[in-house]
Amino acid sequence: MKELSSPQVSTVIADPHSVDDAILSRFSTRAYLDKPVEKSVLEDLLQVAARAPSGTNTQPWKVYVLQGAAKDKLVTEVCDAHNAMAANPALAADFAEEYDYYPTKWVSPYIDRRRECGFGLYGVLGIGKGDKEKMHLQQQQNFRFFGAPVGLMFTLDKVMGRGSLLDYGMFIQSIMLAARARGLHTCPQAAWNNFGKIIFKHIGAGENEMMVCGMSLGYADESALVNTFKTTRVDAGSFTHWIE
Repeated sequence: MKELSSPQVSTVIADPHSVDDAILSRFSTRAYLDKPVEKSVLEDLLQVAARAPSGTNTQPWKVYVLQGAAKDKLVTEVCDAHNAMAANPALAADFAEEYDYYPTKWVSPYIDRRRECGFGLYGVLGIGKGDKEKMHLQQQQNFRFFGAPVGLMFTLDKVMGRGSLLDYGMFIQSIMLAARARGLHTCPQAAWNNFGKIIFKHIGAGENEMMVCGMSLGYADESALVNTFKTTRVDAGSFTHWIE
């Protein structure tokens, strides 16, 4: 990592388009090459992401990096639990997430966007509405890290307030953009949140921690059909209000 040789306030971004390209080329990548990511690369991008802002500089993030046999062991156990839940939905009560990532009641336009995303992804993959078996298998790809060589788990100390989740979002976005600068792709995953009790045993997290989300990271498989799926974004004019 290049150290800043001058005060941050005077640093000039030599190629602003590269910053934009990192943002615009980031997407939820759902298929990866079987290509390892060097530990030094991971250390480098995490060090860069550590400059993310946080309220009163609390820096509330804690990151667990999973690779190799440790990752494979977690994948097996969570996939087994996911299959058991599919066979017996009552088991879902044993795997509740610790905070509400999604609303308890969906309203427009959010439900419309959610449906567009889901139907669009399944459409690309040729999964028909009501095909529960294929939907289950596709959802389970989350718990296989979509084949990525690196899995990240993010936790937060339970003593922290909701504002720390805002801080965390900026930190995670910084990781994803730093990854793009190094030719890597990512997929942030709230799907892992239901399996905290299994995950924590594997990563050694304490009882004072809670899951924020997981993430897949690696080199994207450019030949994979699923990676052709692109979500839409509303125009900035629809959510911006100019007060003059």
